Amino acid sequence: MTHAASVALFLEQILVLLVIGRAAGELLQRCGQPPVIGQILAGVVLGPSVFGALAPGVYGELFPRLPAQAAMLDAVSQLGILLLLLLTGMETDLSVFRRARRAALSISVSGILLPLGCGVALGYALPASLLPAPGTRLITALFLGTALAISSVKIVALVVRDLGFLRRTVGQVIIGAAILDDAIGWIIMSVIFGLALHGRVDLLALARSSVGTLLFLLLAFTVGRRLVFRIIRWSNDTLTSELASVSTILAIMGVAALITESIGVHFVLGAFIAGVLIGQSPILTRQLRAQVRGLIIALFMPVFFATAGLATDVRALGQPTLLLSTAGLILVASVGKFLGAFVGGRIGGLAYAECLAVGCGMNARGSTEIIVASVGLSIGALNRPLFSAIVAMAVVTTMVMPPTLRWALRRLPLGEEERARLEREEFEAESFLKRVERLLVAADETPSGQLALHFAGLLAGVRRITTTVLHLAEAPLGEPAAAVQPAARLVQRAVRAGDRASTGESEAVDIVTRAEPVAASAELIAAEARKGYGWLLLGREPVVHEGRLDAQIRRSALEFGGAFGIVIARGAQRARARAAVRRVLVPVRGTRFSREGAEVAVALAQALGARVTALYVAPAPRGRLPWRQRFGRAIAPTHTASAALREIVEMGEHYGIRVERRIRNEPAPEAIVREAQEGYELLVMGVSPRPGADLFFGEVTAHTLSQATCSLVLVSSEPVREPQPAEELAGG
Repeated sequence: MTHAASVALFLEQILVLLVIGRAAGELLQRCGQPPVIGQILAGVVLGPSVFGALAPGVYGELFPRLPAQAAMLDAVSQLGILLLLLLTGMETDLSVFRRARRAALSISVSGILLPLGCGVALGYALPASLLPAPGTRLITALFLGTALAISSVKIVALVVRDLGFLRRTVGQVIIGAAILDDAIGWIIMSVIFGLALHGRVDLLALARSSVGTLLFLLLAFTVGRRLVFRIIRWSNDTLTSELASVSTILAIMGVAALITESIGVHFVLGAFIAGVLIGQSPILTRQLRAQVRGLIIALFMPVFFATAGLATDVRALGQPTLLLSTAGLILVASVGKFLGAFVGGRIGGLAYAECLAVGCGMNARGSTEIIVASVGLSIGALNRPLFSAIVAMAVVTTMVMPPTLRWALRRLPLGEEERARLEREEFEAESFLKRVERLLVAADETPSGQLALHFAGLLAGVRRITTTVLHLAEAPLGEPAAAVQPAARLVQRAVRAGDRASTGESEAVDIVTRAEPVAASAELIAAEARKGYGWLLLGREPVVHEGRLDAQIRRSALEFGGAFGIVIARGAQRARARAAVRRVLVPVRGTRFSREGAEVAVALAQALGARVTALYVAPAPRGRLPWRQRFGRAIAPTHTASAALREIVEMGEHYGIRVERRIRNEPAPEAIVREAQEGYELLVMGVSPRPGADLFFGEVTAHTLSQATCSLVLVSSEPVREPQPAEELAGG
C-alpha cells in the first residue's frame, strides 16, 4: 500500500469511528445512559463481532490486518488515553474531596481493597487457556483486580450531576471517593506496569518505582503546583498566538507523562496528575477550560472508546469458559465494590440509606476500566478475550449504575443543615465576586491608591482571588523592584488579614506587583486587560476635577473594558490606609447594581471585622409626611424596602456578618450623606455608568461623592462605553 493510500485509509477509519461513535453516544445519552457507553458499543458494532461478520469484505478493506496501519490507529488511541486522563484530572475538584475527606477516604480504601483482592483471586482461578502467556498470571491477576477496584470518576460525576445530586452531601461523598479511587488506582496501575516490564517481582525495580512515584507526587503537589501555575500564567499573559495556552497545557501534560515513564511507571499517572495541577490553576478561565475540553470531547473521546470497542470480539464470549469467567467478573465487580463502599461508608459515619446510595454510585466503571484494559492489552498483560470480558464488565456495571443510584437517592431526605449549605452555595455561585477569577489593581502613591491596595488585598484574601497590582509612580522608576516593595507589603498584609477572616478553603493567593509610570496608566491597563481579568480596582488621585470624575479615571475604566471599582480615601484613611474601619454603610435599592455593591461591602466587612448597615431610601412627598418623618425618621417599611433589605441581611448571614437595616424617608442624596455622617468610616455604593462623554453615575452618586466625609468604594459591574455622537451632543 502506498503512503498516500495508507493516509487516506487512516482518515477513513478516523471519520467512521468519529461519526458512528458520536451518533451512538448521542443515542445512549437520550436514553439516560452515559455517552461513553454508546461510543464503546459503536466500536463493538464496527468490529469483528457485527460488521466483520455481516460484511467481512468491506470490514477487511476498512480495517486491514496491516501492522503499519494498525500502528497509526493505535497511536491515536494512546494519545486519546493521555488526553482523557488530562481531562479527568482537570475536572477533578479536590475541594470536594476535602469537604468529604473522612467518609470518602474510608469508602475509597475499603471499596478498593475488597474488589482488588477478589479480582486477584479470580485471576488466579482463571484457566490457563485464558492467560496471554503461561508466566503472566500474577500480572494478569493484578490487572483484573485493578479493573474491578477503580470507579470511573467521569462516569460517576456525570451521573450524579444529571441526577441533580452533585451538591448534595452524599453526592460530594461519592465524587470525593471516586476522585481518590482514580488517584490510588493510577498509582497501583503504574506500579503493576513496572512489574509487567520485568515479567516478575523484581524487588529492586518495585522499590525504585514506588519511591519514584511517591517522590513525583510529593514534588508535583508542592513545587510542581506552583510551577504549573506560573507557566500557565506566563503563557496566558505573554503569548499572543491563537490557542497558545492550550498548547502550553498539552506540553505540561507531555512532560509529566514522560517523567513518570522515565521513573518506571506508566505515562498515565503523569497525564492524570498534570490534569489535576492544571485544573487547580486560578488562571484556567472558563474559556480556556472549554477549549481544552472541546478538543478532547469532540475528537479523541469518541475515537478512543470506539477503538476500544473495535478491539472487543463478543463472539469470544460465546465460549463457555470465557462466558462463565465474564459473568463471574461482573458479579465479583458489582458485589465487591458495593460491599466495600457500603462498609467504608459505615466506617466513615454515614447512615444506612447514605451507604446504600454510595454503594450503588461507586459501581460504575466505564472509561477508567477501558483505559486500564487498553494499557494491559498493549503490554501483553491481557489478551483479547480477557480484554473483551473487561469491556463487557465495564459496560454492564455502568449501565446498571444510573437506575440503581436514582432509586437509592430518592430514599434520602434533605436535612436542615444540608438545605442551608445548598442555599449558601447557590448564592455564591451567582455572586459578583465569585465570577471574578482575576483582579487587576491600578493604584498610585496617593492615599486613595494606598487604600485601594489595602482593600484589594483584603478582597483577594477573603474571596481567594488571584490579583495583579500595577503600582503607578509619577515617573519611570530606575529601581522598580525597590519602589514596589512597600506596596507589595501592604497588599500581602491585607491578604493575610482577609485569609484569616475567610470561611472557605485556605489556599495561597497569587499576588503580582509591578511598578509602572503613571503617565501611561491607561495604556498599561488596556494591555493588561487582554490577559483576562474580571474586575479593575482603581485607586488614584485626583478623583474629582471641577465637580466631575477625573478624565484619567474614566479613560482607565474605558480602556479596561469591563467591570471596575473606584476607591476614594477620606477621613482617617487619608492618613493611614490601614486605619480602623468599624462600620460600613451600603445603600440598597433592590437592583442588581446595589446588590453587587452590597456584596463587596460584606466581603470587606468580613475581612475588616466591621459591621454593615444596609440603608434603603424611600423618598416621599414632604407635604404628605408627618413632621417626624421629614427629618429621616424610620417608618413602617414597604414591601419593596423589606425585600431589598432582607436580601442583604441574608447575604451577610452566608458569611457570618450581621447586617443592620435602616430606612430613611427623604431625598436620596441627602439621606445617604446624612446617614454616612453618623459614625461610618466606609461607604460602598453599587453604581452604573451613564452614557455620555464624562464618567457619570447619576445625581445621587455625584452628590454623595461631593459631600460624604468618609471613604468610598464605587462598584460598577458594567463597563464604560464610548458615547455615540448623539450622546456627545446631548452631554455638551
